[in-house]
Amino acid sequence: MKTIIKSLSVFAVVTTAVLVSCNSPEQKVENAQDNVTQANRDLDTANKEYLADIESYRKQTAERIAANQKSIDEFNGRIANDKKEAREEYKKKIDALEQKNTDMKKTMDDYKADGKDKWQTFKAEFSKSMDELGQSFKDLTAKKS
Repeated sequence: MKTIIKSLSVFAVVTTAVLVSCNSPEQKVENAQDNVTQANRDLDTANKEYLADIESYRKQTAERIAANQKSIDEFNGRIANDKKEAREEYKKKIDALEQKNTDMKKTMDDYKADGKDKWQTFKAEFSKSMDELGQSFKDLTAKKS
């Protein structure tokens, strides 16, 4: 008899716990709507941050490209009094760097927001190319100095 009472008691407690913890269909729908609303807010925030990162990087890149162009202009002024052969050699190197600088600007201007993963890849590759271009400018101007 004691085991039957214990079994019924355990069954009653478990059944009560299950029934209390179950949500009604209305509560499930409401919870799902809340989850969707929160997910949409999170997505909007992530998209805003992504677009802000792109815009910030575009600004930084434009500044670096302008600095490169300024270096080109200054270097052209410094080589103006060099011998013709040296000036022509420097001019060829400067023209190549200037073309690469222009190409980098066009690449950045043409970039379209195409997903965060692609952006991160593009940004890493573009930064590496910009660093290499900047180093090429430094190397050329260091040789002239």
